[in-house]
Amino acid sequence: MIAHSDSFFHEDSTIEGLKIINSKTVTDERGTVRELYRKSAYSQVLPESVSSWKQINLTRTKRGAVRGLHGEAMSKLVTVAYGSAFGVYVDTRLGSKTVGAVVTVQLRPGIQVFVPQGVCNGFQALEEDTEYLYFFDNEWQPGMSGSAVTPLDPELGIHWPIVIDPTDLTQISEKDSQAPTLKEVLHRPS
Repeated sequence: MIAHSDSFFHEDSTIEGLKIINSKTVTDERGTVRELYRKSAYSQVLPESVSSWKQINLTRTKRGAVRGLHGEAMSKLVTVAYGSAFGVYVDTRLGSKTVGAVVTVQLRPGIQVFVPQGVCNGFQALEEDTEYLYFFDNEWQPGMSGSAVTPLDPELGIHWPIVIDPTDLTQISEKDSQAPTLKEVLHRPS
């Protein structure tokens, strides 16, 4: 039996430029082949400014742990390679029509999200050893410009599937729990 999801397709989200992508997947008796990126297909979806990926990272995260919300000076294509995650995206771009908007996506292998520069990206692993894959259009540098928002900000209205204990460093880093609120990020001095 061969199962195909030959159709690569995408949908826009309520955050300007944030795209939810279903990648091409083929499954047979041997397993699954998932197309993570094909320039000819993705060039129809991604902005022209994203001409190549310059860094690719993979994290393995414990069930219930949270990473983010980070919006470095780079665009990202993110997905889950193994497991599942609750993806969260917050628009912190001051000139954006959707500034302050929050989008959540249930991520599993085959579902990708294109995150434009200036939109914060974060997730909570829903399964043990969830592998989250990041494609970056810029190399990460210490001190890189961008913004970060605490995932614990109640004003975001995020309903995390697994309750977060802000004192549990195996669940959330001190850096992420101590990050500014969205209100503080949007009202920072120019």
